[in-house]
Amino acid sequence: MNTTTYHAPPRTILQAYRSLPEGTMAQLIQNQIIMSPAPLDRHQSLSMEISAELFHHVKIKKLGTVRAAPYDVYFDHENAFQPDILFISNERKHLIDKDGLYGAPDLIIEILSPSTAKYDLKDKNDVYEQYGVKEYWIVDPKDSSVKGYSLNNGTFTLILESIGKIESQLLDWSIEF
Repeated sequence: MNTTTYHAPPRTILQAYRSLPEGTMAQLIQNQIIMSPAPLDRHQSLSMEISAELFHHVKIKKLGTVRAAPYDVYFDHENAFQPDILFISNERKHLIDKDGLYGAPDLIIEILSPSTAKYDLKDKNDVYEQYGVKEYWIVDPKDSSVKGYSLNNGTFTLILESIGKIESQLLDWSIEF
């Protein structure tokens, strides 16, 4: 995230968010800056494992690009999230700018943290659905439970509930952890 220097105080919450130092663990959710501590070790371990496997699959198949948090995804002036892992198809790469992605990625994987789980399960879920994220995966590191959703006619539909397994229909890819 690039920081912006303002000569006057920020006029919007988005401007305040963009002025935070690079690497700040924060998201703009429903026009509120939500800060959180660094993720726990199990969260980081799962994030690395899943993102590495996904990155490899996407690179080999030349499907697009993968990003991992912290990476800003700007949905609108009230919502700038840092999903744990995201996939952007070749067709949507034009949405990538120097300071993040402006629009919905094709796939998002969120790994729940005690401090942010409520946002991942409700507020962010609603924005992901509204802005057209094609697949949304939620991983709970406490018990490795997974819920996967696919966007159908503008609404998320549960496509998989499992323990330790993601099976993306969008990418024809799966991982067990």
